[in-house]
Amino acid sequence: MKYIAAIDQGTTGTRCIIFDHAGQAIASHYEEHRQIYPQPGWVEHDAREIWEKTRVTIAGALARGNIRASDLAAIGVTN
Repeated sequence: MKYIAAIDQGTTGTRCIIFDHAGQAIASHYEEHRQIYPQPGWVEHDAREIWEKTRVTIAGALARGNIRASDLAAIGVTN
């Protein structure tokens, strides 16, 4: 069976949810990342940290769903 992974990279963290062909959520994983405040009213993020957290969330969701990466038909990303 093929699955779809949705990666949601938000302000405070990254989430990966894996869906089956019927659109049912099969597994998910979430990781927070640091907020960097260089000035009042500003927020920045470390791109390397976001990349690493994205890798961790994908691996975590796959593991929780007992799904292989080769079982993914597509990956969508939102930001």
